[in-house]
Amino acid sequence: MLELGTFNVKDVLVEMKDLSDSMLDLAYSAVLYSNPEIAKEVFKLEERMHSLLYKMRIAIMLGARNLEDAIEFSGILQIASAAEKISSAAGGIAKIAESVDITRYLDRSDFEEAVVNVKIKSASELKDKTLDSLQLETKTGMSVSAIKRGSKWIYLPDGDERLGEGDLIIISGPTEGIPVFCKLATGEEYKEKEAAEEPPDVVGRKITEEIADLMADMKNMSELMVGLAYSAVMFESNEIAAEVKELEETMDRMKDELEILVIKAAKGITKRSTFDEFRGLLHIAISSEIISDAAYEIADVVIRDIRLHPVFLASIKESDEVILKMEVKNEDIFDKTLKDLKIETRTGMFILAIRRAAGRWVYNPAGDAVLKEGDLLIMRGPREGEEKVREICGC
Repeated sequence: MLELGTFNVKDVLVEMKDLSDSMLDLAYSAVLYSNPEIAKEVFKLEERMHSLLYKMRIAIMLGARNLEDAIEFSGILQIASAAEKISSAAGGIAKIAESVDITRYLDRSDFEEAVVNVKIKSASELKDKTLDSLQLETKTGMSVSAIKRGSKWIYLPDGDERLGEGDLIIISGPTEGIPVFCKLATGEEYKEKEAAEEPPDVVGRKITEEIADLMADMKNMSELMVGLAYSAVMFESNEIAAEVKELEETMDRMKDELEILVIKAAKGITKRSTFDEFRGLLHIAISSEIISDAAYEIADVVIRDIRLHPVFLASIKESDEVILKMEVKNEDIFDKTLKDLKIETRTGMFILAIRRAAGRWVYNPAGDAVLKEGDLLIMRGPREGEEKVREICGC
């Protein structure tokens, strides 16, 4: 294994991938709850990522013994640099939470993966149990990004962290997992919050709704692209890599569209605070585009047919989040929808794409997508969910 001092490249790659994923969850948490405390933690993790990339560069320069090594390591370095760009984009998103509240422009229900905070109550089934023992991701699809205990924050908690009454926890995962998780955390049936009173200006309200929809679409697409990019590399799939390239071009158009909407919304506005909100929206749009660009950089390794050192695939397999490719063979789930099967909440695995037997790809499938015999699923999620999803698919 390529080593430098007390660390090796595989360990660094594992940490960089896991760190960039977690930072995005925390960054959106900071914005959705207008929480500068969480934003500060994102900035600390961003510094950690810079340090990891620095070590990676040194290790790769020391480890390349010949041209073949240099070619294989160049692909790893390209992916590592892309992971750092994702973390920097997360820092850009979190920075908004320090200066402005833009929550009224964000509709959490539109997010493919929701970010929610929940307080552990006395009747909670989670109380006094460790995260490892609870296996929340494979039971609800939701993962814990942070815990606030009194005035102290615990970010990216370890599996041996024990939840207590009064803990405020930030979770992320599929929206359909929220009711299940909240009932476990509170002992009460989940109730949707009532929508805030709409502004009287019909035109202004329409533009605000369009901005909220587009912001959600950009968040969903940027996260999808990262998952697809790693999948393309993992399975050496030019098809998936080409799709990432097309989505990157779509993201560029979406950013342009958002800029136009913000300019329209700013017409006649004189309040400085409102201009600050619009500026914050544009910053998040730019960060989402940076994430999509970084995803394309990862997929580009496949497009350009760059050979990767085996250490990269080893690092993906040891990451907190695994990437799976699985054929649907279980007759019991043929012709059933993803909503009916509840794969995400039952296993924690997020379905990135479905490849139909005829060769057509369905990316980021909706809940009404029907599974057919021979469908190939591309998924990402906790390694604990692999056995469950194999049982569901009949593999």
